[in-house]
Amino acid sequence: MAKPAPTKNFENRILAALPPEEYARLKDFFQILPLRRKTVLNEPGRPLMDTVYFSRTAVASMVTTMEDGSTLEIATVGNEGVVGLPVLLGTETMRTEVFIQIGGEAVALPASVVREAVRDRKPLERVLQRYTQALLAQIAQSAACNQLHPIDRRCARWLLLSHDRVPGDEIPLTQEFLAQMLGVRRATVTTAASILQRAGFIRSRRGRVLIVDREGLEGASCECYRVIRAEYERLVR
Repeated sequence: MAKPAPTKNFENRILAALPPEEYARLKDFFQILPLRRKTVLNEPGRPLMDTVYFSRTAVASMVTTMEDGSTLEIATVGNEGVVGLPVLLGTETMRTEVFIQIGGEAVALPASVVREAVRDRKPLERVLQRYTQALLAQIAQSAACNQLHPIDRRCARWLLLSHDRVPGDEIPLTQEFLAQMLGVRRATVTTAASILQRAGFIRSRRGRVLIVDREGLEGASCECYRVIRAEYERLVR
């Protein structure tokens, strides 16, 4: 699969899927924000934010943290999605931490505006419902992948999902961060990344990973990348 073609002006795909009149109504409330790496958008158990973020070029991680401090990423959210779905579901808190893994821009909308748009007009509700299904599919597939597939294939899957969500071929990434996202030791990620680099699929620099051979990286990944990608393309167009 080729990398998804960017939307016009790197617009968020959910917003780009709206009818022109609905987009125009919401645009009056747009606030374009730069989101720096490690910015926390939600803390577990804390009251949910009053802002919904539709990413353009920023990429967020949804992470579960255990009592011993170990972490595991359960989903990645980029320009195909939205951060803030729970505020539309009537809940006050959620157990998942959400933070920015790759800095960039996002469209911020007040949660009250999004709630009103969902309640009074159907286009946004429909596309958010379909996105929710795609996100649940990603979470379920990632859970199975983390349990059943070898680390080098999981690593390839993670790199491909991130590559789909950034403008270029370079991903700001340290091996320590990747180890946290995959729930393994840093030495394990070093071994997996070395396998992919020796094959000529990626090139690691200090704090950066360059995707050199995307087709080869897809071949090195498990089927989970293709399953997740196909579900998003089916549901969020």
